[in-house]
Amino acid sequence: MARPAGRIHDSDYTAGVAARTAALYDRVKRVVPAVEWPVFAPDIDAILELKRRRNAVVLAHNYQTPEIFHTIADIVGDSLALAREAAKVDADVIVLCGVHFMAETAKLMNPSRKVLIPDLEAGCSLASSITGADVRALKARYPGVPVVTYVNTSAEVKAESDVCCTSGNAVDVVESLGADRVIFLPDEYLAKNVAAQTDVEIISWQGKCEVHERFAPADIEALRQAHPGIVVLAHPECDRPVVEAADFAGSTAAMSKYVSERRPAEVALITECSMSDNVAVANPDVEFVRPCNLCPHMKQITLPKIRRALETMTFEVDVPADVAGRARLAVERMVEIGRSR
Repeated sequence: MARPAGRIHDSDYTAGVAARTAALYDRVKRVVPAVEWPVFAPDIDAILELKRRRNAVVLAHNYQTPEIFHTIADIVGDSLALAREAAKVDADVIVLCGVHFMAETAKLMNPSRKVLIPDLEAGCSLASSITGADVRALKARYPGVPVVTYVNTSAEVKAESDVCCTSGNAVDVVESLGADRVIFLPDEYLAKNVAAQTDVEIISWQGKCEVHERFAPADIEALRQAHPGIVVLAHPECDRPVVEAADFAGSTAAMSKYVSERRPAEVALITECSMSDNVAVANPDVEFVRPCNLCPHMKQITLPKIRRALETMTFEVDVPADVAGRARLAVERMVEIGRSR
């Protein structure tokens, strides 16, 4: 019988569990307190066995907590990396540790495989800001103008688009179309940041990420006053003045690469809170200052829920066939542009 999600017993942390998970704890000990490990380890141990039994792989976004990201995930990364790698997966089951649109994208790239999301409530403020009907209305208003849609959208919206993009390749995607102007959906702030880097006219929507819209230039100024010499990296879902106040702006993958290659003595990542913990694990010599805005949707995904998903094979994500074909084409075009650049 499946164990209720979230129920922890002291007896679960046996000597066997401790031994089997010791190397995993060594990996995350800088960001996971020792007192918390006996709570996490039994679920981690069970998930690893369930993955073997189910022939399952776990995909985890960079905003997942370290005990997920660094212990049970087989593939990690930003939206572009997960979309690319999802197409290569050789497994019967994919568990997507992220939000619902990411699980839909994994299903688009793997129509014959079972895709699970551990919590159906893991949504996204950007994805919920626009519908397929909204896109059709924009296309009627701007006939012939190509539509570039951020991957943080539903499959229904992707299906109405010419090509998808991520924060890491948005400028490349926009310029690949060879158009004088494009409709860019749905992130208003990302659209502003793309417009600042291209001569293509950008027609935008008014969606915003509820995590990144809370950051302000004053936050960066306060960081610089409290930590002279700190390097500030901002996600392009932040408003333009925040990006301009930072030392570097880029996707979560670009931020991680910046830290690993340049090794700043002290750094702040202006993005979702868990990102700093995950990058810190791989960069023990870098001091991270953590301005912390949590994504409530990403935090719906927990180890007990992942365990339950594999025990009960829920919750399965599917995309209607009439939507999936068109949405898949938009995602594949994005991936192909990424390969060619």
